[in-house]
Amino acid sequence: MSSTLHPQVEKYLHGLSEQGLPPLYRLSLEEARETYRDLSIPSEPPITVAAVIDRTIPGPATDIPVRIYKPIGDGPHPPLVFFHGGGWMLGDLGTYDALCRALSNATECIVISVDYRRAPEHRFPAGLEDCYAATCWVANNAEAIDARPDTLAIAGDSAGGSLAFGVGLLARDRDGPAIDYQVLAYPASDYAFDTESYEENAQGYFITRKDMERFWDGYLQSELDGEHPYASPLRTESLDRLPPTLVLTCGFDPLRDDGTELASRLSEAGVSTDHVQYEDMIHGFLIMLSDPELDRAHEALEEIGERVRDELQ
Repeated sequence: MSSTLHPQVEKYLHGLSEQGLPPLYRLSLEEARETYRDLSIPSEPPITVAAVIDRTIPGPATDIPVRIYKPIGDGPHPPLVFFHGGGWMLGDLGTYDALCRALSNATECIVISVDYRRAPEHRFPAGLEDCYAATCWVANNAEAIDARPDTLAIAGDSAGGSLAFGVGLLARDRDGPAIDYQVLAYPASDYAFDTESYEENAQGYFITRKDMERFWDGYLQSELDGEHPYASPLRTESLDRLPPTLVLTCGFDPLRDDGTELASRLSEAGVSTDHVQYEDMIHGFLIMLSDPELDRAHEALEEIGERVRDELQ
């Protein structure tokens, strides 16, 4: 691991410290949601895309709100279903609007951002089932959203990366839609906190070990759920027949080692897997791309965009 934090991220963290912002785990649920939203929504005008459409689609319990982004350029474009992060408890369509706009243009995909049910009001597997239902809907209704019907990708960051992996497992195990590619950005991969990165990066780099403990405890109905592969990807016995995968990890992230091990296990199982580690970055850096100074976020979006285009176009 690089011993040097990127100076732009160091400046960002110093700014949070100067604001006196408490760690997320010390805040009430509503305060944590509001803080996460405030930190994620840029003050700058949003990135321009061809169209943004809000609608609902059928879900297993209630209708699921989604936001559909159409990229600039001639279509039809492949669909990419996106699941936001936030520890299964925070985040929403607005929080990830800037990232999804950038992702749509970078990948040249129609991005469908899913506002799944959040914990702790709705614990595992409610959010996952919403994400899977949305993916099935997109696969069966691609033409209705002007997307190509012959291809499909999924993506998520942090908790959303865990959800994306779970969707891939469900699609395999339930003989669901064929998924051509998945992007897992610093995914939450295991209900355990025993890696070197959890020790090295326990605090000081925005997302802390105690944050992750709170998120997992809020997401799972019981510790037994933490052993379920649909919740903890690293507990999956067989990783064969999963989509080609891009895994992103960060050097200064408690989840770094879990993501690295997941990438290794996918590769060992014969899944075409690329693993890119941003040594000088912290967890969640992709949603900081709204900060025009954070170069690494823009570099990562270019990386994701190139690999998705190569797979789907």
